[in-house]
Amino acid sequence: MGNVTLSTPGHRELPVEGMTCAACALRVEKNLNDLPGVRATVNFANESASVDFDPDRVSPTQLVGAVERAGYRVPRSETELALSGMTCAACASRIETVLNKQPGASASVNFATEQATVSYDPGQTSVENLIAAVRKAGYEAVELTAASRQAEPERHEQQYRNDLRTFWIAAVLTVPLVAQMVPMLRGVHEELLPRWLQLLLATPVQVWAGWRFYVAAWHALRGGAANMDVLIALGTSMAFAFSTVVTLGGLDAQHVYFEASAAIITLVLLGKLLEARAKRRTSLAIEQLIRLQPAEADIERDGRIVRVAISRIHPGDVVVIAAGGRLPADGTVVDGSTTVDESMLTGESMPVQKRYGDRVYAGTQNLEGSIKVRAAAAGAETQLAEIVRLTRKAQGSKAPIQRTADRVAAVFVPAVLVISVLTFVGWWLMSGEVAEALINAVAVLVIACPCALGLATPTAIMVGSGRGAQSGILVRDAAALERAEKVRILVVDKTGTLTEGKPAVVEIAALRDEADLLRVAITLAQGSRHPLAQAILAYGQARDLAPGKLTEFVSRSGMGVSGVVDGATGLLGSPRYLGDQGIKIEAQDVATLAQGGRSVVAIARNGQCLGLLALADKVRPSAAATVERLRAMGIETVMLTGDNQATAEAVARELGISRLRAQVLPQDKAEEVTRLRREGDGGLVAMAGDGINDAPALAAADVSFALASGSDIAIEAADITLMRSELLGVADAIDLSRATLRKIRQNLFFAFFYNSLGIPLAVAGMLNPVVAGAAMAMSSVSVVTNSILLRKWKPAR
Repeated sequence: MGNVTLSTPGHRELPVEGMTCAACALRVEKNLNDLPGVRATVNFANESASVDFDPDRVSPTQLVGAVERAGYRVPRSETELALSGMTCAACASRIETVLNKQPGASASVNFATEQATVSYDPGQTSVENLIAAVRKAGYEAVELTAASRQAEPERHEQQYRNDLRTFWIAAVLTVPLVAQMVPMLRGVHEELLPRWLQLLLATPVQVWAGWRFYVAAWHALRGGAANMDVLIALGTSMAFAFSTVVTLGGLDAQHVYFEASAAIITLVLLGKLLEARAKRRTSLAIEQLIRLQPAEADIERDGRIVRVAISRIHPGDVVVIAAGGRLPADGTVVDGSTTVDESMLTGESMPVQKRYGDRVYAGTQNLEGSIKVRAAAAGAETQLAEIVRLTRKAQGSKAPIQRTADRVAAVFVPAVLVISVLTFVGWWLMSGEVAEALINAVAVLVIACPCALGLATPTAIMVGSGRGAQSGILVRDAAALERAEKVRILVVDKTGTLTEGKPAVVEIAALRDEADLLRVAITLAQGSRHPLAQAILAYGQARDLAPGKLTEFVSRSGMGVSGVVDGATGLLGSPRYLGDQGIKIEAQDVATLAQGGRSVVAIARNGQCLGLLALADKVRPSAAATVERLRAMGIETVMLTGDNQATAEAVARELGISRLRAQVLPQDKAEEVTRLRREGDGGLVAMAGDGINDAPALAAADVSFALASGSDIAIEAADITLMRSELLGVADAIDLSRATLRKIRQNLFFAFFYNSLGIPLAVAGMLNPVVAGAAMAMSSVSVVTNSILLRKWKPAR
C-alpha cells in the first residue's frame, strides 16, 4: 500500500489505484485541478498524485472524492510507528485508543515491540496527524522507514546506556539507606544514619532518578488515563513526603521511610533494565536474519571485479561469490557449480547442489566453489527481506488471547488506586496510626504490576514467530499462530503434498537386457517434452546412462514416440500404441505393473518388445512418518485428490490414511473443506496445499498452510507458509503453535497469580514496600525470560 505524506499543511501524496495508461493519469489530474485552490500533478509510473491545496478551501476528503469520480481509487494506507515512553500495558492501551479515535484509522499497539501498526484512510488523516495524536497523549512516535529502522537499534542502545547510568547513581545513593535496615532484622531498631543524611541521599533518587515516573504519570493523567508510572510516582511520593515532613518537623517519635521510596525507584529502574535486555533477546531471530545479508558484494563491471555496496546491485548484474561467502542477492547461477546452505531459508540443514540455471537466494551461504550469479533482486526485494518483513508483521500483530489481558489492563490501575485508598482508610481507622496506614497503602500501589500482563502474550509471539522464521515456518500473524494450536483435521492435496508432484520410474520389467531397454528408452525420451518422457530421461541421468544416436524422431500426441536409435527402429509409448504397431505385449504383465494406478510405458526395437516401465508420482519419503506424527498429536489427515479411486486408495494405504476423497475437481476442494468444517466437533480444520492452485480451499479452511520450495513461493497465500515442500513442516508449525500458546498461558497465569496474591498481602499489611518493589520489578523480567525459553524449540528432523 502506498503512504500519504504531509510535508506542509496543504500538501498530500495520494496513491492512486486502477490507472492503466497515461490518459487515466490526465483524467485524475484534471479532476483534482478542477477543485478550488488545488494544484496537482499525477505520475502514472508511480501511481501517485502530488497535490498542493488550500486547506481553507478544500479538504483531504474532497481530494479523494475527485480521484474516485474519475473512476479510480485511493487505497487505504498502512504505516508503522516506533513508540517511546510506554512503561506498561495501560500505556499501550491508551495509545491504541487514541489512534483508533482518529478518523479513518485502525490501529494495533504492541507493548513488547514498542510499535504501532496503523491502517488509515488517506482522505481523512495522515501519518503526521497520527504522530501528533500520540504526542498529545504524552508519548513519542516516529514513522518507521528503512532509515529509521536502521537507527532504531542505536536509539535503544543509547537509551539503555542512559538508563544504566541513572540506575547506578540511584543504587549508590540507595545502598546506605537500605543497609541500615539489616540490624532491624536482628531486632535492633536504631537508625544508623541521621535523618538529615537520609533525606540528602533519598532526594536525588526521588527527584532526579524518579523524574521519569513523574513525567510519564503527568502525561498519562493529562490524557485521561492512569498507568504504572502513576502507581510508582504516587506510592514513592507518599513515603518520601511523609518522611520529609517528619524529618523537617522534628517528629522523632515517628518512623521515616526514605529507604522504601529510594529502594522502590532503584529496584524498578533495575527491573526496567533487565526487562529491556530480555526484550531485546526476544527479537534476536530477526537480527540474525538481517545479519545474513552481506553489506558488500563483488560484481563484474567492464571485465573487472568491483566491490560495491548491496544498494548498488541492480537486476542483471553478475555477482561473484567465493567459497564460504554469503550470497548478496537473489538470482540464477550463470557460471560454476557448488553446494549452498539454505537452512536460513528452508530450515533444512542439508546443503543443496547448485549448478548452471539454478535459483539461489540472498543470505544463503556458498560452501564450496566460486560461482557467478545474475542478480534478479537485491536489497528490499529479496526473499530474505520478504521473510524479515513478514516476521516483523507477525511479531507486531496481536493474538486474540491478548484481549483478556487488555481488558484487565484497561481497568487495572484505577482499581489499584481505589484499593490503595481503601487500605489507607481501613488501617487508619483500625490502628489509628497514619504511618502504618500509609506504608500499607504504598505497598498496594507498588506491588501491583500491569507490565507483566502486557508482556505475557507479545513476548511469546515474538520469540515463537522468530524461531519459526529461522526454521522455515513463516507465520502471517499472531491470530494464525493461535488458531493452529486448535487444529484437529488436516486436509491435504495428494499431488505435490503427499507425493513428489511429478512422475518417476518406480519399476522396470525387462524381457531381455535391462541396460539395453533403458538405453533405447532414454534415447527416444530425449526428443519429447511429455512428463513421462522427462521422468524416464531423469531416471537415466541419475544412473549416468548415456543416450544413443536418435534420428527420424516422430511424436504422436497421447500415444508415444518413434525414431531410429543407433540404426534400429525404436518405439516408446503406451502398450496400446505399441500393440497397434504390431508389437506383442502380454496383457497380464501390463496389468501387474499398473496396479495402484501406475502408468505403464512399453519399449520396442525392430518390432520386438524389450520390456515395460512403471511410472508413478512417488510418495514423499517423510509423508508416512508425518501422518503418523500428526495422528499422535490428535490430528486426523484427510486426503483430497483429482486422481481416480484406485490410485488414491493405493497412496492412502501406503500412508495409513483412512479418510479420502478421489476425483475431486480443483474448484470443488473448497466445498469439501467447508463440509468438513460443518461436520467438525469443535476442532479446527486446516488445509495444506501449494498456495497457488489450492487458493480457494486454503481460503475456506480455519488455518491454511502453503507448502513451497524456496524457488516458487507465495508467502501471502496462506496463514502459515512453509519454505520446504514437506508435509513434516505442517506438524512442526502446529507443534510450534502449541509451544507458543503454552508459554502465553504460563505467562498469563503468572501475571494474574502474582497480582492476585501480592495485592491481598499488601492490603493485609504483610508486605514491606521494598519487598513489594523488588517483586514488581522482577515479575516482568520473569515473564519475558519465560518467553525466551521458546528459543530452545526445534523442528523435528
